[in-house]
Amino acid sequence: MADVVVGKDKCGEQRLVLLPLSRIRVIMKSCPEVSSINQEALVLTAKATELLVQYLATLVQYSYRHGSGKEKKVLTYRDLANTAEESETFQFLTDILPKKILAGKYLKMLKEEKREGDEENDDDNGSDHDEAES
Repeated sequence: MADVVVGKDKCGEQRLVLLPLSRIRVIMKSCPEVSSINQEALVLTAKATELLVQYLATLVQYSYRHGSGKEKKVLTYRDLANTAEESETFQFLTDILPKKILAGKYLKMLKEEKREGDEENDDDNGSDHDEAES
């Protein structure tokens, strides 16, 4: 594992991962269930995160180029949200990267859901009432 070299740090020494290990350690320690972190676990977590981000970026670029037909060098939040929604691999990110919608559209959706919920409750109450009369 130590034979793989990805980059160099500020002093010119070779590094196994590109992400800052100190920040990853802070994120891992923010979990109350974690008391200590093994250096190997830290490096493996950093490498896995790096590979996930690289794969996501590749997938977003591919879907952006082949989906919209526009050639830009900028990936936007919308691109990430679309990829998370469309890719089965990244379905777990749909809660973190929801598609942005306008407030008015969201309020309209809430009203429709409430209306549908009220209609279902009325149907349920009506059928219970019919059964009681029988």
